[in-house]
Amino acid sequence: MSAVEKPKAIVLLSGGLDSTTVLAIANEYYECIALSFDYRQRHVSELEAAKAIARDYGIRHQVIRLDDGVLGGSALTDKAIDVPDHIEPGIPVTYVPARNTVFLAHALAIAEVNHSADIFIGVNAVDYSGYPDCRPAYIEAFEKMANLATKAGVEGKKLHIHTPLIDMTKAEIIRAGIERDVDYSRTVSCYQADLHGKACGVCDSCRYRKKGFEEAGIEDVTRYQ
Repeated sequence: MSAVEKPKAIVLLSGGLDSTTVLAIANEYYECIALSFDYRQRHVSELEAAKAIARDYGIRHQVIRLDDGVLGGSALTDKAIDVPDHIEPGIPVTYVPARNTVFLAHALAIAEVNHSADIFIGVNAVDYSGYPDCRPAYIEAFEKMANLATKAGVEGKKLHIHTPLIDMTKAEIIRAGIERDVDYSRTVSCYQADLHGKACGVCDSCRYRKKGFEEAGIEDVTRYQ
């Protein structure tokens, strides 16, 4: 491998604050392939943000479209279920059944096709909403399964799932992004953003994001409705 070549990595890019920070981190050391999903979420503005961010980085970007109902049963995919404007105890209605498992399974296949041993995902176990598929134990289990289930893994080319944000607060994540010149005004984190990507300011995701900017002592550049 020449001095200018980098190993390939698959980066799950939603278009939000966390995944964009992960892309900025991965892009320092890898040739990144961004992977986004149209899973019939409440709005498409986050997908449009992901496309724009991938263009900004000049990287390959693939959008996978899932059939209606594959990731149903959530306030993020069913408009009959209200997005709460307060933090709920337990696992909230914004949990999307098996979402990260579906996403990582696709990323695993794309990684093997592209001879990549590295997948990046922006899960977080500190400032998170109680989602079971954001925990370290889940990531460790999936990585173990991936190395049992693939030709690459069986042949000793071990795949790694990188979670650089998993132990970071939202403020620490934002600082890490600012150090890498991430333009957070381009990102969309809101669960119910409008068609222009403007945030509601009251959902769970908006609350954590606001708190992060406040604690980081950095101007909140989020575009609100």
